[in-house]
Amino acid sequence: MNRRLKTGLLVTGSALIAAALIAPSSNPPEQAQASRAVALPDAPGVPTTAAPTRSTASLPDADTLMDRVSNTRPVASAADESAETPVAEWSVETVRNGDNLAALFKRAGLSARDVHDVVNAGDPASQLTRLFPGDELYLQVSDNERLVGLRYAMSPTRTLHMTRDAAGDWQPRVETVELERRTAEAEGRIASSLYNAGIEAGLSDRLIMQLAGIFGWDIDFALDLRRNDSFAVVYETLYRDGQKVRNGRILAAEFVNRGERFRALRYETPEGESNYYAPDGRSMRKAFLRTPTDFTRVSSEFNPDRVHPVYGTKRPHRGTDYAAPPGTPIKAAGDGKVIERGRKGGYGNTVVLKHGMRYTTLYAHMRRFANGHSVGDRVKQGDIIGYVGSTGLSTGPHLHYEFRVDGTHRNPRTVDLPEAEPIAERYRDDFERQAAPLIAKLDGLSPTRVAQAGD
Repeated sequence: MNRRLKTGLLVTGSALIAAALIAPSSNPPEQAQASRAVALPDAPGVPTTAAPTRSTASLPDADTLMDRVSNTRPVASAADESAETPVAEWSVETVRNGDNLAALFKRAGLSARDVHDVVNAGDPASQLTRLFPGDELYLQVSDNERLVGLRYAMSPTRTLHMTRDAAGDWQPRVETVELERRTAEAEGRIASSLYNAGIEAGLSDRLIMQLAGIFGWDIDFALDLRRNDSFAVVYETLYRDGQKVRNGRILAAEFVNRGERFRALRYETPEGESNYYAPDGRSMRKAFLRTPTDFTRVSSEFNPDRVHPVYGTKRPHRGTDYAAPPGTPIKAAGDGKVIERGRKGGYGNTVVLKHGMRYTTLYAHMRRFANGHSVGDRVKQGDIIGYVGSTGLSTGPHLHYEFRVDGTHRNPRTVDLPEAEPIAERYRDDFERQAAPLIAKLDGLSPTRVAQAGD
């Protein structure tokens, strides 16, 4: 090689190396390639930085540089090497009304193949087929538009993580965190309805329904409430990282109806079975629900001397009619066995349940039957068995409900209902120990409530 050219190249190479060594930089040489990240809202298990950074390759020495120049090969820059290995970034997509996973992935620039691979990764990835508006999916997408990671909060305590293994296959897992449990208290007085009083006391819709369910065997909240009836509630509140997530279960409650006080305490056995009991250990639950559907009014009472509204003749009304919007769920009043299910003359679509040796209940005029039950199947108290309608001889949508004891019709609103089993003796000491502080809380909330209710 020409001596002048070789000397010039040596000088040039040395100058390049010197410039690289003394040039100012905000990062040390081993971190010359900065990590790329996207700031995301806080979400369970979602990282706020991208994948680990790759360090820049060390600069070549003079001899290597001479060889590269002599062979007319360009020196690889840090930017060139970064382009060879794309860095995956995180972004978030919010589920909109009408969205499914395919629509959401398409909006994020992902393919139908990505949808197929993700939903067929097995449980628990199948949860992604049941998205709801407002849900958020965190997606990790590389610069070559390849999906490499996914996060989805299935609930406040469970987050789905999906990553690819070395073979490129998806590996789903669920991370579970424990919520912090605190207690809160509320009390109120009835002016117009339980719902309005509950909202004014700061209770959610769900807690109001829990309260009505706990005392629903003793109080008919549609017909028995009186102005100045009152309630007190001790309930759980659930927090994550200091932020309230939602309300939990009612731990203790009191309701004063017409001057009579009812109290209920939640107790969970070591085996995980829970129920509500009176302070003396009696179950708040009865063997039968007093009313098997949510209703707007009693449209026809139990009346052996009633005149039939269709035929105009005297025909006993051996049940109670509960007017309700079409499609309102109808619940099994007690544990039992389905002995009839189908069309039954003027009753229309009807279900009859047998409860032990002495009791049967009948549910008529159904719009349709609930799925999953056939004659001979057993049902639990509260199971949905059908929906309110007006089939058969009916003047409007309602549930016709009959209650029979030893084959004789009884008024379902006034008949004495058999009680459920009290707390088992082997749990009584533990129950009393846990009940004591809850009773003290109720006493502190309502020391004069009974006296006021009787004024």
